[in-house]
Amino acid sequence: MEATPDARQQIQAAIDGELRLLDPEVRASDALVTALLDPEFFEFGASGRRWGRQTILEVTGSGDIGPEAPVVVTEMAGTLLAPGVVHLTYHAARPERRVRRSSVWRRHPEAGWRLYFHQGTPTEE
Repeated sequence: MEATPDARQQIQAAIDGELRLLDPEVRASDALVTALLDPEFFEFGASGRRWGRQTILEVTGSGDIGPEAPVVVTEMAGTLLAPGVVHLTYHAARPERRVRRSSVWRRHPEAGWRLYFHQGTPTEE
């Protein structure tokens, strides 16, 4: 089934947000990262750790873990689950690891698109 123009637009908005969160300049700013995260955000990281909106700042922004290697994103795909709710899947690679990623984005009337849930699973692929 082919996505409607509205569905494609919503999926693209979620993709744009996901790619912004992978941008080192965005990740260096607590304010920019926080603005892209849903107030109820949580993540199961590739390490197995559970992250929340505040704890994710430990590895972004002022978390000061040093410069990150660029992320190479492939196989980005999105599905509109319901109006204002998009599920994304993609493969993210850095020189030291490869991870399959899954995200759920939801649109807020006042704040726009925000990341609600994210999971990373290490892979050899």
